[in-house]
Amino acid sequence: MNKKLHIKKGDMVFVNAGEYKGQQGKVLEVIVSKERAIVEGVNLISKHTKPNAKHPQGGIVKKEAPIHISNLQLVDPASGKPTRIGRRLSEKGKLVRYAKKSGEEIK
Repeated sequence: MNKKLHIKKGDMVFVNAGEYKGQQGKVLEVIVSKERAIVEGVNLISKHTKPNAKHPQGGIVKKEAPIHISNLQLVDPASGKPTRIGRRLSEKGKLVRYAKKSGEEIK
C-alpha cells in the first residue's frame, strides 16, 4: 500500500519537537516505509568511517540521521511560518497540497 505523507523531498520544514526543536531545513530524502525524513543540518550524528577511496584518511564524519515526520511541519511559502497541510482538488482535477494558514497551494 502506498502511503501519502505531508512532506516531500525538497520541501522546507520546521522541526517542532525533539533536540532540534525550532530549526528549519530542506528535506533531502523521505523514507516512506519508516515514516522518516532526512533534513539538511538537523539531527547530526558522528559516523566513524574506515579509510576508503572517498575518504582516504578515514575518521569521524558528521552526517544527518532520519527524523520522524510527525516532528516536522512544512513552512508556509507565503508567510515563512510553519503550517499544517491539507489536500484539495485543483481546477485541473488533480489533488494538490495547500497550506492551512494561508490557503496557498504548495508546488
